[in-house]
Amino acid sequence: MSATRSSILSTADARRPVVAAAALAAFARSGYHGTTVADVAREAKISPAYVFKLYSGKEALFVVALEACFDAIVSALEEGADAAADTSPEGVLDAMGDAYAHLISDRKLLMLQVHAQSVAEIPAIGEALRAGLERVTTFAKTRSRAGDDDVQRFIAYGQLCHLIVTTQLDGRPGDWVALLTRGITHPD
Repeated sequence: MSATRSSILSTADARRPVVAAAALAAFARSGYHGTTVADVAREAKISPAYVFKLYSGKEALFVVALEACFDAIVSALEEGADAAADTSPEGVLDAMGDAYAHLISDRKLLMLQVHAQSVAEIPAIGEALRAGLERVTTFAKTRSRAGDDDVQRFIAYGQLCHLIVTTQLDGRPGDWVALLTRGITHPD
């Protein structure tokens, strides 16, 4: 019986990242209120009952999706910092910003963050969002060795990138568009 229990635990452990990825995709597509546990299960190609064995419910699924999102962000920032040709604080922040711009060309990560902001009043989701922002901010500060003002500007530009991408401003006419998008490019 212990071998069976062990294989069940390892199967559950192996399924958790699959379900987290499915939750990220489903919530990014339809938001917290528009997504059900059954939607996540369908995306993961498992039964809703099995999803409930792994996670306590929709809120826990959203939190694990958000945690996976921030894991991907920190990983991309690290890769950007590692690849920085200019190792000055500004150069490292620029390289991390470029890596983030490439990362959010996959709109799932971007949209999950937008949806998380819209339901941050749900305590567990708000806490996970703040924890993720703390990780990103702390990583940017520590890795770049930049001053507080530069790190704040880095985070602010990231939020501006979200606005530009979600509202599809790239390439649109208008002085106001040129003002908001000046010096900021996003890969297609």
